[in-house]
Amino acid sequence: MKDVDPDPPTREGWVDRELLEEFPELRLLTVEVSAPARRRTTPALRAQLRMLSNRYDGAQVITMRRQPIPHAYRVFFRHIGLDPDTTRTPVEGAAVERLRSGGFASRGRLHDALLLALMETAVPVWALDADRLDGPLGIRGAREGERLGADDLAPGLPPGRLVVADAAGPVAVLFGDIATRSSPHADTRTLRLFTVQVAGVPAIHVEESLWTCANALSDRS
Repeated sequence: MKDVDPDPPTREGWVDRELLEEFPELRLLTVEVSAPARRRTTPALRAQLRMLSNRYDGAQVITMRRQPIPHAYRVFFRHIGLDPDTTRTPVEGAAVERLRSGGFASRGRLHDALLLALMETAVPVWALDADRLDGPLGIRGAREGERLGADDLAPGLPPGRLVVADAAGPVAVLFGDIATRSSPHADTRTLRLFTVQVAGVPAIHVEESLWTCANALSDRS
C-alpha cells in the first residue's frame, strides 16, 4: 500500500494527441485517496442520498438533458458515436434509476460516494484500485485485438473505442465498464478516483465532483 496524502492534489492525466486535436477541451483528472476503513455507508451519507432523492421527480428528470452540464455530456456522446437516448449519460442514467426504484438505493460506501458526487454536480466519477494500476491514466482509442483486461476471457474492444488506459492497457471503457483487474475489491487500500471533463463543463464543477467523492470516502467525514 502506498502512502496517501490526507489532502490529495488533483492530477491531470494524458489524452492521445490525435484525440486532443479533435476534442481540445477533453481532460481526465484523478485523485488518490485511502479506501475507507468502514465500507458500510455512514448515516450522514445515507441521509444525503435521501435528501437528493427528494430533489428529483419525473419533470426534473425529463428537463435535465437541457441543463448545461448534462447537455455538454450528451453532445460529447454524439461526437464519439454514442446515442445519449440509448446509452444514457451517467447523471441521466442515475436519475432514471431513481424514478424506477423510488429513491437512490444505498449500496455501500464507495457506490454511495460516487453517486453523491454525480448527483450533486452532474459530473461522473469512477474509482479504481490504485495499487493495480501501472502509471498515469489517460484517454485513447482501443487498439486492434485489445481486451478490457489481461485475461483471455475479458471482453474484446472494437478498435478505436475510447478507453481509459494505463501503461499496461485499458482499465475502463470511457463512460462504460471497468476492467476486472482494476476494479476496487474487499482488500483495496488505495483508490484512484477519476473523472472526465468535456467541452461545456466548467473546471470548478469537475474539481468539486472529485472533492465531494473524496470527502464522502474520508474517515474524517
